[in-house]
Amino acid sequence: MFEQLGLIGCGLMGGSFALALKRAGLVQRVVGYSPSTSTLQKALQLGVIDTTAASVEQAASGADLVLVAVPVSATEATLQRIAPAVTPEMLVMDVGSTKTDVLEAAQRALGQRIGSFVPAHPIAGKEKAGVAHADARLYQGCQVILTPTTDTLDKQRQQAQAIWQALGCTVLQMSPEAHDAAFAAVSHFPHLLAFALMNAVTSQPQGQEFLSLAGPGFRDFTRIAASDPKVWRDIFLSNRQQLLLQSQHLQTQLQAFEALMLQGDGAALEALIAQASSARSHWHLKQHHHPQPAC
Repeated sequence: MFEQLGLIGCGLMGGSFALALKRAGLVQRVVGYSPSTSTLQKALQLGVIDTTAASVEQAASGADLVLVAVPVSATEATLQRIAPAVTPEMLVMDVGSTKTDVLEAAQRALGQRIGSFVPAHPIAGKEKAGVAHADARLYQGCQVILTPTTDTLDKQRQQAQAIWQALGCTVLQMSPEAHDAAFAAVSHFPHLLAFALMNAVTSQPQGQEFLSLAGPGFRDFTRIAASDPKVWRDIFLSNRQQLLLQSQHLQTQLQAFEALMLQGDGAALEALIAQASSARSHWHLKQHHHPQPAC
């Protein structure tokens, strides 16, 4: 049981975390801050938070648990502002989709207080952002990746794992570098592809006509292209090295397919398709609770 959650960022992810904590009886009071007054009032009306804070500093002051649920690019500035309030007894987490840059930002911002910070990435989300879509069940059945370091205090590491498990999550621990490489491949790059495909189709003179003929396959493939542009701008920039590496892997595969089509080599083309089809048939999604795309 935590006495006070300082919620910095009252959107989908932060709002859902607060509601889930309340539902599980893990927090007595939630103090929330958002730069948007309307978001803050909506969070209050929906019962996501109990009290509004006028600043980041006020939200963190007196809290024994702080969740930083802001765009990745705002992480360092946010942590700098709460640094004076961070104590060895406090647990501070984020929910960012990249971890190497977040940890580096935290080290710069928190300095010797870095032991209280546990980087976290819950693999959950919806296409629609904002506190109005916050859901106490968003994290149930999801995986959460924690990327603590040798600087992380044992108490905070254990608390972070216990919290997410109490919310119905499967918790994994890995290094920030391994996290970013893996999620570039299975999350970040697929989003990049979906955005690029939509732009490739709609930028053609007959693009709208083509879209009118699209079926379920196109719908399913491009569903994540409706995701929040600001969130994904930050992810693409912060994890650009791993994304560019994934782009090279894809281009190698595209060139192989193109070469076989140009050669008219049906047998080899079928073998490449069969390789992908078999891999996809044997792959099973580990989280079954939410059909929405994860970050």
